[in-house]
Amino acid sequence: MEKVLITGSGGLIGSEAVRFFSKKGFLIHGIDNNMREYFFGKEGDTSWNIDRLKTDVKNYVHFDIDIRDKKRIEDLFKENEYDLIIHCAAQPSHDWAAKEPFSDFEVNALGTLNLLENYRLYSPKATFIFTSTNKVYGDNPNRLPLVEKETRYEIEESHPYSREGIDESMSIDQCKHSLFGVSKSSADLLVQEYGRYFGLNTVCFRGGCLTGPAHSAVELHGFLAYLVKCIATGRKYRIIGYKGKQVRDNIHSHDLVNAFYHFYKNPKKGEVYNIGGSRYSNISILEAIEKIEKILGKKAIIEFDDKAREGDHIWYVSDVSKFQKDYPEWKYEYDIDRIIEEICKVFEKNWLVNFFFFWERKLEDYLE
Repeated sequence: MEKVLITGSGGLIGSEAVRFFSKKGFLIHGIDNNMREYFFGKEGDTSWNIDRLKTDVKNYVHFDIDIRDKKRIEDLFKENEYDLIIHCAAQPSHDWAAKEPFSDFEVNALGTLNLLENYRLYSPKATFIFTSTNKVYGDNPNRLPLVEKETRYEIEESHPYSREGIDESMSIDQCKHSLFGVSKSSADLLVQEYGRYFGLNTVCFRGGCLTGPAHSAVELHGFLAYLVKCIATGRKYRIIGYKGKQVRDNIHSHDLVNAFYHFYKNPKKGEVYNIGGSRYSNISILEAIEKIEKILGKKAIIEFDDKAREGDHIWYVSDVSKFQKDYPEWKYEYDIDRIIEEICKVFEKNWLVNFFFFWERKLEDYLE
């Protein structure tokens, strides 16, 4: 039986990967110590998802390990030879990284190095897949010739990126990344180097907005799911910068994990791919609000903050043509409409949890 190690197994992508590879017959080892709750408080708590995996997925074994813990990670690799490692664990927020720079760098960069070195020593025949980020490009995308339209920003039609989006040739240099972008860039380069220097099968998937109904969404991370949560429960949603016209390409967690699987079946050494919704699935905040309002039959309560986040993108659409060329059998299953409809449906289904969420917010507002 093939064996996969998945870090961040209680998160959006990690839990999707657990379920996907379970159906493929893999024995799954998951690492998650619920650091997301430490980062974002009780709304970020992933324990509900971890508990669900333990119950639902019979070939899943859970390990409550911090990826920075050298001894426990080494012991795990010594005791197990893996065919595949999917590294999803991370500190994922711009703003949070500035609050605790050492913690951010230790989790994102040093945690990744810890995994890579043990992978090299104990499972060198395996494939190592890293969920990187488009933030490795810093704010370089903001230097593109952008045009403000009624509901979104767009890139000038004459620009080479207009048709497909931003490709892997964009520089990661001479720009502002945010400390989060720096720690993820460090990890990204390490993953590449272990592929190219040591000749191992590694890949960096530089994601756009990764989304889906399994997100423990918070204001600082999980754009679409958090927006649905706010509109559904009557909570105020704060639009940070760019008038809500900033554009993100959104890829469903299933489509991303399916891309992981295609790479695993035919791996390369030190490869890099931009991956996201591309021109197939992208949206601005204003456009997303309108769609969600129609589905839920509720009006959003919006607050505008004119100051954008440091290093945040105005327009980002991933060009996925390099990956599609290398893996032509991979196809999207979710466009932006299907993604939003599914998140809304799942949120409405969990009406009891969301009822308590609504009144908890009301109580907090009253106490303030």
